Amino acid sequence: MKTISIFASLLCSFMFIVSCSGDDNASSANPTPVINTVKQGTWRVTYYFDTDTNETNDFTGYNFTFGSSNAVMASNGTNIYTGTWSVTADNGTDDDNPNSDLDFNLAFTTPANFADLTDDWDVVSQTDTKIELIDISGGNGGTDYLTFEKN
Repeated sequence: MKTISIFASLLCSFMFIVSCSGDDNASSANPTPVINTVKQGTWRVTYYFDTDTNETNDFTGYNFTFGSSNAVMASNGTNIYTGTWSVTADNGTDDDNPNSDLDFNLAFTTPANFADLTDDWDVVSQTDTKIELIDISGGNGGTDYLTFEKN
């Protein structure tokens, strides 16, 4: 009987430790610093790598403005494309990295190269002048990278 009691205690302790690890950090992630940073000024894509191809040139000359109403505008002086954006605490339901702290959500419908940016990117690093994002596809397992730098 004593062996069963010890086993039950160990099992309960293990379950407690497992339930306290992992995504609990994500729920405490604070998106406000990233939101406040990206809303300041205009930004440009300095790196976009789509699975196996560097496609940074698709965004050359475009300045991105992240508005306070979750609207994002990309303009090169001639063309203007609009979409939506947000930064949220990762809820662990995305395909890419459930241990990530913050998701940088982008959505464009047109043109095709801007629609490629549509995803729930994981924030890798953020400074006042640079935001690095990553997305690991749940479908094909490819890894995409996106970096914005402040103008």
